[in-house]
Amino acid sequence: MSTDLDPEQVSGALDMEPEAFRAAAHAVVDVMADYLAGVEAYPVLPPVEPGSLRPRFPAAPPDAPEAIALILADYRTLVEPNATHWQHPGFMAYFATTASGPGILGEMLTAALGQNPMLWRTSPVGTELEGVVVDWLRQALGLPDGFDGLLTDTASTSTLIALAAAREAGGADVAARGLSGRGELGPGLRVYASAEAHSSVERACMTLGLGRIGLRRIPTDEQYRMQVDALEAAIAEDRAAGLWPIAVVATAGTTSSTSVDPVSAIAEVAERAGLWLHVDAAYAGAVALLPDRRGPFAGWERADSLVVNPHKWLYTPLDASLLLSRRMEAIRSAFSLVPEYLRTLDRIGPVRDYNEYQPQLGRRFRALKLWFLIRWFGLDGLRRRISRHLELAAGFAEMVDADPDWERLAPVPFSTVCFRWRPARLAGRTDELSVRAFLDDRNAEIIDAVNRSGDVFLSHTRLADRFTIRLSVGNLRTEARHVDRAWDLLRQEARRLDGRPDG
Repeated sequence: MSTDLDPEQVSGALDMEPEAFRAAAHAVVDVMADYLAGVEAYPVLPPVEPGSLRPRFPAAPPDAPEAIALILADYRTLVEPNATHWQHPGFMAYFATTASGPGILGEMLTAALGQNPMLWRTSPVGTELEGVVVDWLRQALGLPDGFDGLLTDTASTSTLIALAAAREAGGADVAARGLSGRGELGPGLRVYASAEAHSSVERACMTLGLGRIGLRRIPTDEQYRMQVDALEAAIAEDRAAGLWPIAVVATAGTTSSTSVDPVSAIAEVAERAGLWLHVDAAYAGAVALLPDRRGPFAGWERADSLVVNPHKWLYTPLDASLLLSRRMEAIRSAFSLVPEYLRTLDRIGPVRDYNEYQPQLGRRFRALKLWFLIRWFGLDGLRRRISRHLELAAGFAEMVDADPDWERLAPVPFSTVCFRWRPARLAGRTDELSVRAFLDDRNAEIIDAVNRSGDVFLSHTRLADRFTIRLSVGNLRTEARHVDRAWDLLRQEARRLDGRPDG
């Protein structure tokens, strides 16, 4: 591409001319396609040190315009090589976020349209297509007609919205009077979640004025699932102490181990106690697209709200979180505020102004990329890909179980395997604390070396206070050979640390 400037850049006061945009867009799409075709050539983690990149960029913005060709050249040399490559098939850390081809195309059109569906009037199609896509996803997940919802940015926001609704539905009336206006509440509002629940629940309590003290963590069993009897006892104890329980958060697919709380039993407790039940299925909820794999989600149809993140396991470019609820009016009561400048003369029928259901006023047209990719893949195509990831994880778990020098540390209900190196020669050792410290250190060394290889990227957690390696399959481009490569690297590094030759 020419390095000449577009005439509009030189002397104009308007946007890029359409033909110049067309040429530049073709060049950008070529860069994007080249990246997706060649992403595996990059190390998953860039070999850079913190703070080393900023000095490579100009300290001050340019006064004069610069040509697209020069900008793209710098993108290729400064941005792509120095990114953590979530699109890489060796990315098996955390929970994968894959931007699929059709999702990217939908995102491009979203940017071109520049919609802000805060009101029906500000984006009729943005508003109504969101309703369509939300209902498509509800049906795909096997949830009943009573659920409706909206698209937010992340599960953190979805959970925040749900707990704000729970606070209002519980009779606190904080949206109108605030916590300071309800002195009798004091620090007394309570939310319950397991010890393994995501930190977003605690953050929501902090943001909503309940404070960290407002979240009571319930102990888990040996499979990291919430203990229902402990939950029931905690609610009774808090009420006896004059506190005000308002909500329970059950998790279907915890962040550390992907364990599944007993949602049906928790729903029974929540209903008896009159508490809002929110189900966090941000990662694992996509598995419910498979009718024969819905067992772990039994009871979530009784929840007041639940969250599933399409940008995790449904291959949607960040960001897209699905919040579903059977009590949309309770959500609206927590956030609705309509000043005169947002009032319209439209006769609103069976549609809604989505800004009244969330903290933000402005919002993105997230439905378009979901509409795009659901149509391109079809539900059958999405199911095939999720099934393949489940199979790859199950195969990896079998390899771990079959090796006497490795042990699995949690069940594998979905596509994440939690494990560690524990050589057979340590069997029978009675000095458990020293053995644990030794294993923690060695497993940290193993994962660090594996990640520095550049071929794969794994993450870790702690389970029962043991350093735990996690391998999570969810990247759209991951194949069996990438999982096998991770296993080879893990065993190779373990042998090196254990003083044994490769082979």
